[in-house]
Amino acid sequence: MTRMRAVDAIVQILIKEGADEAFGLPGAAINPLYSAMRANGGIRHTLARHVEGASHMADGYSRTADGRIGVCLGTSGPAGTDMITGLYAAIADSIPMLCITGQAPVAKLDKEDFQAVDIASIAKPVTKFAKTVLEGAQVPGVFQTAFQIMRSGRPGPVLIDLPFDVQMAEIEFDIDTYEPLPVARPAATRAQAEKVLDMLVASKHPAIIAGGGIVNSGASDKLVELAETLGVPVFPTLMGWGVLPDDHPLAAGLVGIQTSQRYGNASFLESDFVLGIGNRWANRHTGGLDTYRKGRTFVHVDIEPTQIGRVFAPDYGVVSDAGAFIDALLEAARDRVAELPDYNGWAEECRDRKARLLRKTNFDDVPMKPHRVYQEMLTAFDRDTTFVTTIGLSQIAGAQLLHVYGPRKWINAGQAGPLGWTGPAALGVVRGKPGEQVVALSGDYDFQFMIEELAVGAQHKLPYIHVVVNNSYLGLIRQSQRGFEMDYEVSLAFDNVNTPQDSSSIATGYGVDHVKVAEGLGCKALRVERPEDLAAGFAEAAKLRDEFQVPVVVEVILERVTNIAMGADLDSMNEFEDLATVATDAPESVYALLD
Repeated sequence: MTRMRAVDAIVQILIKEGADEAFGLPGAAINPLYSAMRANGGIRHTLARHVEGASHMADGYSRTADGRIGVCLGTSGPAGTDMITGLYAAIADSIPMLCITGQAPVAKLDKEDFQAVDIASIAKPVTKFAKTVLEGAQVPGVFQTAFQIMRSGRPGPVLIDLPFDVQMAEIEFDIDTYEPLPVARPAATRAQAEKVLDMLVASKHPAIIAGGGIVNSGASDKLVELAETLGVPVFPTLMGWGVLPDDHPLAAGLVGIQTSQRYGNASFLESDFVLGIGNRWANRHTGGLDTYRKGRTFVHVDIEPTQIGRVFAPDYGVVSDAGAFIDALLEAARDRVAELPDYNGWAEECRDRKARLLRKTNFDDVPMKPHRVYQEMLTAFDRDTTFVTTIGLSQIAGAQLLHVYGPRKWINAGQAGPLGWTGPAALGVVRGKPGEQVVALSGDYDFQFMIEELAVGAQHKLPYIHVVVNNSYLGLIRQSQRGFEMDYEVSLAFDNVNTPQDSSSIATGYGVDHVKVAEGLGCKALRVERPEDLAAGFAEAAKLRDEFQVPVVVEVILERVTNIAMGADLDSMNEFEDLATVATDAPESVYALLD
């Protein structure tokens, strides 16, 4: 056995467990771990400007590939509390992420020492496992357990808190004989698969709801094979978007009361059997449950037993990893292929709605409507683009109007939706997808929350394009205030004393000069004020990104007030803008509009 500091053992464990990408900020209480990383050299570290930003970077990195686990590092006290929002975003979307904090020496705990806070207790509600390690000899076992917990069942984040003296403790450790603990994932039985198949084939209009669990299990290709074998339309959730390409004949559209397409809702409402795989029945997906459930039989498959029946009681539930369930159902379907109903007619009805029930995007208004921005994004950015975004009207409109063509190409803080997540998460995505095209999408408020992290992209040469749709408003909150007949404390507009008042500029009075701020942080930026200039603006952004290898901000000036389609129930969505009536109204739709 070899004697070494506990932190030296930690670094070796991280590398062997495959967690060799870290984001964070050093500090006095975590410096021992940083010294071990420096000595080893096997972990790449990205220096953030804010620990919350580091947590979102680690989260974004974790979402880029199957099995990835990003690491977030910070010192004691406020560094740990800064991580809480990042932990919440990760656990809400079932993302594995390892947060490590420094801590005051063990003897100083519970004595109100400087920056000594019980971070493990604070973090427990937003982690799968949170622990302050009190003995150096326990360090290898705690990390071994943490990785097992992150990967087992429904994935999620953990936090390990390390007192200074525990980090420095001399322990016996042999990395050559260290092995990751086995990961537990429940699997559906053949009998369960047969039961589900019996229920499905008894229906006339079956639908598959494809959730983020399919992405997490790396089963997107299997899902496509299952859908094609059964001939059943697939409705991805926001977290499952991309499990099959949007232009696949069985891709029936997103369902929901915000992030949805008209054709997705309309086709779902015609279904009579719903098979949910790896989804949560989130309220933005279902809307009112009376409408969502009426006249339908439901099967729910989820890796986490407590998810079954959590929102509503399905007619049948299966606790299983999504990939394992799909394998079992595929095997059953192949053995019974001769008795499978022909659902081509039903699938064709869904495709017909996809070509008729479209929202208009081709607006020429000045100031611009956001719809036109998304139309031009689809023209400018190819099908291999990875989009990154969080909550806001920008995300809602993006989900209604953009297209996604593969798993992990729509990276989105779905349930928690913290403002400020997009920028740092995009940097983590770039780390995880080097050389690929990454495009972030923010409203102006989301962008301003953690704008300082742009400097990280400049320092570490992390190139991506960040589209900022700027209406100088808290747009989603303003829209939700309509029910209270108010527009209160949601405007971000002001006359910027540092920006000349140019009568020819539409941006006059829009407040923060995002171009100047981005440039001051070492990035490139440009502003687009008219729809006919969008194509050239996106092309210039790509050129600047490739030339300088830094984030490039494209600020698009929108009209101040736009209401994006949404409602309380799937059958009562409020459409605030003109709908597409001819093909030129929605030129980037998957299918040309049918009159």
